[in-house]
Amino acid sequence: MPVYSVVIPCYNEQEVLSETHKRLTKVMQDMGESYELVYVNDGSKDNTENILNDLQQSDENVRVVHFARNGGHQIAVSAGLDYASGDAIIIIDADLQDPPEVIPEMAKKWKEGYDVVYGKRASRKGESRFKKWSASAYYKVLQKLAGDIFPRDTGDFRLVDKKVADVVRSMPEHARYLRGMFAWAGFKQCPVVFERHERFAGETHYPLKKMLKLAADGIISFSDKPLMLSLLLGAAFSIISAISFLVLLICAIFGARGGLWWIAAFMLMLSGIMLICLGIAGRYIARIYEDVKGRPLYVVAETRGFKEEK
Repeated sequence: MPVYSVVIPCYNEQEVLSETHKRLTKVMQDMGESYELVYVNDGSKDNTENILNDLQQSDENVRVVHFARNGGHQIAVSAGLDYASGDAIIIIDADLQDPPEVIPEMAKKWKEGYDVVYGKRASRKGESRFKKWSASAYYKVLQKLAGDIFPRDTGDFRLVDKKVADVVRSMPEHARYLRGMFAWAGFKQCPVVFERHERFAGETHYPLKKMLKLAADGIISFSDKPLMLSLLLGAAFSIISAISFLVLLICAIFGARGGLWWIAAFMLMLSGIMLICLGIAGRYIARIYEDVKGRPLYVVAETRGFKEEK
């Protein structure tokens, strides 16, 4: 059983994998304790699969999990947690934005008794002002809705003790927001501050659409307050509706004609609010639907490097 397991989700990372493996290997070897590198190929369409197979052939510390289909970043990390066997599990992306050289400091905190050591970004190099602003705004909203258990300026880059990983493994939900799940699990946690770099090579695989989905998963998974929005909007527009009818009645008494355009505009606004409320409720119902189907989180096509193939 290794002391450390490093989980690296990969999706179309052919340009950076060699450098990632080189830097990770150096860091882990310099730490002087047993380790394994668990690469999860999330259904890549480029040469990632062949590169990972070659790495496994040349390095006995490499383990590879190939998905049969793309499951998404959070699912790939979840699979890595399932296959990791170390006493401490480190989660890091393959793009080298989160520098592997921070891992020894995380390990030091773990040995001091912390169960979760998460990377906290001092800066976000290579990211647009919009992305920085939207990330900051999102964490503020998340903390308001779900409480202060979520540290700001953090991602999935972290070291977790095996017992914490066991708690997260036991959570059955399909729409996974892992940084929130680790925060919810509790235990003794602390940050390690680092400078986040630009991608070493290639393009980001987290476009705006995926970022918005992850943000929605985080809010819906850890807060039911959006459901209250339906009640608040319903109450607010009921009051507005009552006032509107009162104004129209007064206008009618004094002989003024309000016209049908005001009513039409009001009905259109009310219909929009009803659709928003239905949409919010629908998101929660869809989450229930996904979980009750009971399908597996991911489908593994092949594994390599494990002593007992899973």
